Amino acid sequence: MKLAEFNEADRADASAALRPCIDIQRWVDQIADARPFATGEALLGFARRAAAPFTAEEVEAAMAHHPRIGERPTAATAEASMSRSEQSGVDPADTAVTEALAAGNRAYEEKFGRVFLIRAAGRTAPEILAALNERLANTPDQEDVIVARQLREIALLRLKGVISE
Repeated sequence: MKLAEFNEADRADASAALRPCIDIQRWVDQIADARPFATGEALLGFARRAAAPFTAEEVEAAMAHHPRIGERPTAATAEASMSRSEQSGVDPADTAVTEALAAGNRAYEEKFGRVFLIRAAGRTAPEILAALNERLANTPDQEDVIVARQLREIALLRLKGVISE
């Protein structure tokens, strides 16, 4: 969607365009209500500020929509399509990395009670695996901060892909 279209869209359509970026209602509402934006950079700047910080409850709700790293969602939704694209650096044919990611995901979920989340776009599978292994040493409080930051990065990257000048 072009920025001009986003600025002129009714609120429901603007919200629908934003929701696949991250399904946090407060963030979606704040951005939809702040229109019009003069530039894409103004939109991204506002979105960045609206995302800092996400509350613990918002993070938990948003996490319900994220697949495990290495598991590509099959749904035909915009969010699933974005996730598949973001995880393109993880080759399912590389069984050694796929198995290591699966084991790391299980260990992470046991320790933290949620899926491992990382901005996968632009990262290779070995980089993701290294980050997963490093983050397993974190405390829950440290992980909460990192996960919220990763969600913000994902939301802003997706927003760039959804709304262009």
